[in-house]
Amino acid sequence: MLKNNIIYHHATLTRKRRNTANRHRSVVVWLTGLSGSGKSTLAHAVEEVLFTRGCLTFVLDGDNIRHGLSRDLGFDHDDRKENIRRIGEVAKLMIEAGTIVITAFISPFQIERDRIRKMMSSDDFIEIYCQASLEVCEKRDTKGLYKKARAGEIKNYTGIDSPYEPPLNPEMVINTEVEDLAESVQKIIKLLQKRGIINAG
Repeated sequence: MLKNNIIYHHATLTRKRRNTANRHRSVVVWLTGLSGSGKSTLAHAVEEVLFTRGCLTFVLDGDNIRHGLSRDLGFDHDDRKENIRRIGEVAKLMIEAGTIVITAFISPFQIERDRIRKMMSSDDFIEIYCQASLEVCEKRDTKGLYKKARAGEIKNYTGIDSPYEPPLNPEMVINTEVEDLAESVQKIIKLLQKRGIINAG
């Protein structure tokens, strides 16, 4: 079979050399939570701070991935599972390229998030739970998707007719109901400093 003849190529320009040149360590910061919990807003705000510090960063956002890489997938359980697998593989490649990857995906199932974690070294995956109640997320509902789900126009919508499983042991929980954006950003920045991913200051 063809796949038996595929050999992984190890580049001479290593992740370690890229990290040294970038003056920070590459990592995946995985934001998970219900739609409307503030994942995308927080991801881009964190990226802005890191970028101003000269870090090589990129945000992988759920809607953007669905427009391209996963445009052939639907929203049933198997397709959601495949969507997260693809994102994990992309994130893994990007940390090899020396990038701080910030992801913003509902990623509702614990087993799928655990699989992504296992793709990488133990200190390469930082899971952050953006905690907000379904009631609050529905009130925000900037895209009007909860309303459509309640009306039966969208099927398998997380929080309505498909479950969300909160992380069991995330590296950080951010309660976006009570913490403002600036406070949340600083918590993540301090975590990255504490782990030696970026320098203090």
